[in-house]
Parts: sequence; C-alpha cells; structure tokens
Amino acid sequence: KVVGLTADLMESLQMQHFQKEFPERFFQCGIAEANMMGIAAGLATAGMIPYTGTFANFSTGRVYDQIRQSIAYSHKNVKICASHAGLTLGEDGATHQILEDLGLMRMLPGMVVINPCDFNQTKAATIAIAEHDGPVYLRFGRPSWPIFTPENQKFRIGKALQLASGKDVSIFATGHLVWTSIEAAKELAAQGVSCEVINIHTIKPLDEEAILDSVSKTRAVVVAEEHQRNGGLGDAIANLLVHRLPVPMEYVGVKDSFGESGKPVELLDKYGLSKKDVLWAVKDVLDRK
Repeated sequence: KVVGLTADLMESLQMQHFQKEFPERFFQCGIAEANMMGIAAGLATAGMIPYTGTFANFSTGRVYDQIRQSIAYSHKNVKICASHAGLTLGEDGATHQILEDLGLMRMLPGMVVINPCDFNQTKAATIAIAEHDGPVYLRFGRPSWPIFTPENQKFRIGKALQLASGKDVSIFATGHLVWTSIEAAKELAAQGVSCEVINIHTIKPLDEEAILDSVSKTRAVVVAEEHQRNGGLGDAIANLLVHRLPVPMEYVGVKDSFGESGKPVELLDKYGLSKKDVLWAVKDVLDRK
C-alpha cells in the first residue's frame, strides 16, 4: 500500500531507488508541492499509504493550507517526509533553511511530529510510521552526521530514549543536536557535572512521563534543537513543566532569526547551536538551581 511522491527532488531524497523497484507506486509531481499534498490526500482516501518527499521548507510553509485542510483536518494517513531541514542545509541559504517547521506542524491537531537524530533512527522511523494510522511529519537533515544509535533498534513513536544517566541537569535534545549534547555531556562529566541526556525524537506526542521523571531528579533543564526557540521542542517542554514541575530552564536554539548561506558547522556555531552553547546553557541553569 505504500506509495511515494516527490516534487522534482527525487535524487536529492534518493527516491530513485524506490522508483526503480516500484515504478507503478511512484509519482513525480514536478515543482508543484501543493498539488503533491492534494494527490497524497486522495491516495490516502483510496487506502494507500503515501509518503511525500521534498525539502522541509517546501513540505511545510509552502503547502501549509493543503496540509491543514486536506490532510490534518480529515486525519488522512499521509507521511510528510521533510528533508534538508534547519541551518545545516548550508549553502542554499535562508530561503531554504526552515527553522519554524516543528512549531507549524505540532500546532496541527492529530499531527505526529518526529525529528530523528541520525541515519539509523531516521531509517527506523521511516519504517515505523507506516504502522501509524494518521498524518505524520518526519523531519531530517542534509549533512553527514555521526551515527550512534543501534542499527536495528525498534522505533517507538512518542517514547524518548535516555542516552546518558545523570543527577545534576537534564538535557533534552532532538535531531542533530542530540550528538552535540552527548559530546557536551562528556566534557561536563570531566568537570564533575553529571548530565542526563535524553533523545526526544518525537516532538508530538511528547513523552511527558520520561521528561517529568528526569526533571524530578535533576531539577534543571536544557533543551537543544535546530529550530527557532519559539514553537519547537523547548516550548513543548516548557508548557509541560510550567504546569507540573517549574525548574530553571535554558534553550539552545535560534534566537528569532533567519539563517544564511554557509558551511553547516560554521552556521551552527554562529547561531548558537554548537557544543559550547550547550555547555554555557548547562552552567547557566546550574547557577539558577
């Protein structure tokens, strides 16, 4: 029942492999992203499981009305696969570097929002979402990134993964910044600071139990994401904690800004998404404990 659709970016998303093996189940929609979403909604109505593939900016902002009206409102079983997300798209610049997509998508009723941390987790999530009946937004990036999750680890929607146990501060990270947070935690451990690092791969539904269990132990929070500080994982966690367990909290995210053209690592550093920014955030919340 799985079908693939793309909007003129087949090779950028490596969808030519699916097209070659299942040509009758692949649809090249051209540079017409809104039309692609409408076609996907129709295919879902006919009982298929459509996976749409294009850049994250074109998967959300350009087609938000179609997603809201034709997919989310009627709870269509469409899987929106959004590549080249965040600043790490790099040289293509601000017009392509979407930093608002998690906020846009988590606001839609019934929309599952997933942001895996590496290749293995992205592959597992891509397979797992076929079993979920309803719309899903799956976000992933462009650059080569360390692979550190087990190759055959089962992906469970809405279940966070603890990667390091600690007692001083909880670092909740998503996407590329999970690895950055792990590296920061190692450096802090050498300084006597015990960090609990948790991979929040599912932004919605949020694993509230895992978050509250960790924060009840550490009483300090850092959230790291390749996204605007507004609207994303940080806001989702802040909304939970302000009602259930208020503690010192700091964001590692983009501060109300568009991106620019540049090398991915250089952009992460310039926009406050590097290891040193996680280190600063941890020290800041510890000072406020």
